Amino acid sequence: MAVGPRDADWGRLSQISQAYGALSVIVSAGALAGVTISLAYQSRQTRIATEETTWTAHRELLLLSLANSEFLTCWEPPSVPVTSDEWRRMVFTNLIIQDWEKTYAFGLMTDAQLTRTFELHFQGQTARDHWRNSREHYLRHAEGGADRRTQKFARTADRCYEAAVAAGPAVSVSGYFVRSPVPAQPPAPT
Repeated sequence: MAVGPRDADWGRLSQISQAYGALSVIVSAGALAGVTISLAYQSRQTRIATEETTWTAHRELLLLSLANSEFLTCWEPPSVPVTSDEWRRMVFTNLIIQDWEKTYAFGLMTDAQLTRTFELHFQGQTARDHWRNSREHYLRHAEGGADRRTQKFARTADRCYEAAVAAGPAVSVSGYFVRSPVPAQPPAPT
């Protein structure tokens, strides 16, 4: 019983088969690499979506608390003595800082932009009050995590805060805006 033609060059056919086998291994390795990259990308996207969902829920809770002052006492108390109006401003400032943190974490803000943002931010008293109240939490959270950008964010904020305090007094809440001049009254008709 013959398996193949009698005049076939079995050595040459074997070499061709081995060449296809080697090529098959290369193609399979490429496909496996593609699947691995795809899974890593999907994992990253899932993590980002989870972070965004968590951030959105947190932001909604803070906004609800700002809209209903009685809910502000449901959060941790401030570590520095403040009035309820000061606390509301600090809670809102926290939302701003968290937005910057996400923007920086996603690479949408450079180191130089982050530094300049904090330099300007810490000129105001509410910003300084917020950081004085929250800095230990931010620094512990950042250093306890594995994300280097979060760590750099917190260190940059703290460095800019220290520089602002050393530079002199902050702009008070009452010093942000000038009073609108009273419009001149037209002369009364005579």
